[in-house]
Amino acid sequence: MSPYIDTHLHTSFSADSDTAPRLQIERAIALKMPVLTITDHQDFDGPPDVMDFTFDTASYFETLLQWKQHFQGRIELRIGVELGLQTEIPTDLSAYASAWPFDFIIGSTHFCDGMDPYDRKFFEGRTEEEAYRSYLEQELKNLTAYDCFDVAGHLDYVVRYGPHKNTFYRYQEYQDLFDSILKSLIERGKGIECNTAGFKAGLGHPHPREEILKRYRELGGEILTLGSDAHTPEYLAYQFDQTGDLLKACGFRYYTVFQNRKPEFLPL
Repeated sequence: MSPYIDTHLHTSFSADSDTAPRLQIERAIALKMPVLTITDHQDFDGPPDVMDFTFDTASYFETLLQWKQHFQGRIELRIGVELGLQTEIPTDLSAYASAWPFDFIIGSTHFCDGMDPYDRKFFEGRTEEEAYRSYLEQELKNLTAYDCFDVAGHLDYVVRYGPHKNTFYRYQEYQDLFDSILKSLIERGKGIECNTAGFKAGLGHPHPREEILKRYRELGGEILTLGSDAHTPEYLAYQFDQTGDLLKACGFRYYTVFQNRKPEFLPL
């Protein structure tokens, strides 16, 4: 069976990565991936005290199309984006998404209450549960406000940075929000991703954790992508074999890759 395809990774087009696109592609070839989808950060109108997570889209396509041609016959390179979702910002995200020929768009929530949960200030003055709930409420708002994405990225991203991470975190405490998110996505033909950066962060679980993946499947969810969220080559396809078994245990038999914004289902 072919190695699992990674559909969430970053290069030097993302503010938090110094990795040249070529290095990620060469690592994927070494792992014998038939396809690789690069998805750099595009977070318009971020908080003023956060680094600029935007890139020049024309340069992005020009560069990646050159590498696509260079590596033709060795790997198929697809061009995606991790689009930061925010309500009440001046940028028209839907217009942006439709203006460029992306193969795949991840819709992610990185900012809440004017902060990134990566910043310790996000958790000051409230309990961990209050902070997690605030983030998930914002995520629900974002994911229902927009239709310009294919899958929802790292649904419980906030847990990665909590004071106690996932020590006291349980799906059941936030089931109302997660079920609303999952039902809305399924009704609109959207998917979710299984993001293995949770393992890298020491959580022992992917984003979202297994109970949420199972619930998504129980509700009829079928579109599920695999992403490492790798910012450096050594984390490309991180823990994918283990995650494949985990997803089978959650009731999945297929995972999804996108081309021209259309899903393709591949066996786990």
